[in-house]
Amino acid sequence: MNLLKQLILGSVVCYSSVAMAFELSSTDIKANSTLTAAQVFNGFGCTGQNTSPALQWKNAPKGTKSFAVTVYDPDAPTGSGWWHWVVYNLPATTNSLATGIGIENSTALPEGTQQGRTDFGSYSFGGACPPKGHGKHRYIFSVYALSIDKIEVPLDASPALIGYMINANKLAKASFSAKYNR
Repeated sequence: MNLLKQLILGSVVCYSSVAMAFELSSTDIKANSTLTAAQVFNGFGCTGQNTSPALQWKNAPKGTKSFAVTVYDPDAPTGSGWWHWVVYNLPATTNSLATGIGIENSTALPEGTQQGRTDFGSYSFGGACPPKGHGKHRYIFSVYALSIDKIEVPLDASPALIGYMINANKLAKASFSAKYNR
């Protein structure tokens, strides 16, 4: 989205177009903070509430036809990280996700939106749960503005396949990270 600034210099009027940065934020998580029990998985030895955080974004680029949201832990000892949440086919009119919306078979997501299979094997948000004693892990929350209306993948597509389609059609990306260890 462009912001039009009007500058009046004497009797001369100058116009300048300034692009605003695509931004992602959360009322539940501050960037670079430590996740709370609300965003910790309940299982695999972790005891949290497994609640997806509220996310809001603004200043999507012109031409955005849909959005995708991911939560990824690059520090998981798998060789390929860990996908905690994959949401795609969010309509271009969407600019937020409410707290707790990431449950399996959520009816609160916008029509047509899909939750992909995570590395927990579910179609929902899966909170932080690094191995005990493995140190701090980073959880990268991202929203992608996409040039297509819909990502066409099978319902059981891997997070890597969905990620490939996201990146192949990405106009812009906004992210923030939080940490957690146990």
